[in-house]
Amino acid sequence: MSTAQIRFFALLRREVNRFMKIKRQTLGAPLLETFLYISVFGAALGSRIDQLHGVDYVVFIVPGLIMMAWAMNAFSNNSSSILQQKMQGAIDDQLSSPASPLELLFAFTFGGFLRGMLVASLTFLASSILIGIPIEHPLVLIPSLFLVGMFFAQLGVLVGVRAEQFDDVSFAQTFVLTPLIFLGGVFYSASLLDEPFQTLTHIDPVYYMINLVRYGFIGYSEANIALSLGLLTLAVAALVTVNYRLFRSGYKLRA
Repeated sequence: MSTAQIRFFALLRREVNRFMKIKRQTLGAPLLETFLYISVFGAALGSRIDQLHGVDYVVFIVPGLIMMAWAMNAFSNNSSSILQQKMQGAIDDQLSSPASPLELLFAFTFGGFLRGMLVASLTFLASSILIGIPIEHPLVLIPSLFLVGMFFAQLGVLVGVRAEQFDDVSFAQTFVLTPLIFLGGVFYSASLLDEPFQTLTHIDPVYYMINLVRYGFIGYSEANIALSLGLLTLAVAALVTVNYRLFRSGYKLRA
């Protein structure tokens, strides 16, 4: 193993250890939320809606819940971790270390990515036990989940770098990220909406991510799969480029 790899895995291990020390917050709370969503929306609304596009309603919403779990946890982990280390001054030591900006960037990125993957995997297992979830197109599902995780992990890095206080992170998560996810079609099909709500849903970028994941699981999508994958790949590449430049320049990172 090269010196660069040793540095990278040491940084990544630190990030993983950080969120594993608070398991009740990082694992327990998201699983409770998933159980409540399935119980409230699946049991209560599912008994009235029955099916959407030939799929049981509770099964229809689970792919969105899995994507939401990965997105929210990847974002919140990275944004809060970077801001916390900025406020404590610990980020200065890392920027002055032999680790390159790229190593630092991807250590933070994969820290949030792994937390999101862990919570999403537990959500999938819990959902499979409760209701049973098919996987119709794994060759679409795997890259879709990977890109979704990378996108929100990188977005969390960007918000964490630019944030100056925890209210900035809370604002981004509460007033931007959460509405985009909930209005992206987690709990409903956009094709059933009247105008202008159908058009508003279609301009929500998270809508296309949810459709990718839903197609991977149950084989149903309202968006072009190839185009959605291509645009999501470009979005991830753009965020990586922006974040790398921020780490290389030390923008809002150096005291």
